[in-house]
Amino acid sequence: MNQIGTPLPALSPQGGERVAEGRERGGSWRVRQQKVETPPSSPHSFGMRFDGWAGYLLAVVLLFFGCKKGTETSAASSSFGESGPTNAQTKLPAIKLWLGAQELSVEVARTSIQVQTGMMFRTNMDETEGMLFVFSAPHRAAFWMRNTLMPLSCAYIDSEGAILETHDMKPKDETPIEAGTDKIQYVLEVNQGWFARHQVSTGAVVRTERGSLTETFFGRR
Repeated sequence: MNQIGTPLPALSPQGGERVAEGRERGGSWRVRQQKVETPPSSPHSFGMRFDGWAGYLLAVVLLFFGCKKGTETSAASSSFGESGPTNAQTKLPAIKLWLGAQELSVEVARTSIQVQTGMMFRTNMDETEGMLFVFSAPHRAAFWMRNTLMPLSCAYIDSEGAILETHDMKPKDETPIEAGTDKIQYVLEVNQGWFARHQVSTGAVVRTERGSLTETFFGRR
């Protein structure tokens, strides 16, 4: 499951990641990649001129490291195609959540790539597990199930940790499930029917082993 047209997730209380306003049309959680124009190289950019063999050796060294960096970048992005993630992500760091008396161990998705990939291509999840999406600011969440193979349920949660809505979602269904409010800052995914089976309904407050969601992820009360 991934999200359409929402602010980018928070990296950390000091992360400083910007919040993208508005919604993208027809997009899934694709990162908007801006083309960076690189100015033509100039011998004056080094602050001094290199002539003869010194200049030649410098050019060889720069070419070597430039090629190495390009290879590493290509390998790192091999699982993320132009249309989004192409395979399941590895398990993310997890924390414990409490929803009343119910306890869950949830992976935390915070970076752009983690949020875009979500539960895509996964084939199973334990009844006591889930995934929590953390965003830098409240917004109107809209999730869909592109490339998601398991039936899931999700809870749309406000900045205070209160569940405002729950929804069941069908595998591979690309119909956006838009929140009825722009106050959503967290989204919790679990196996389909988990909220009903464990009698967790709207109004329930989600907490972690460290306190409230705000205290846990943004270091403030």
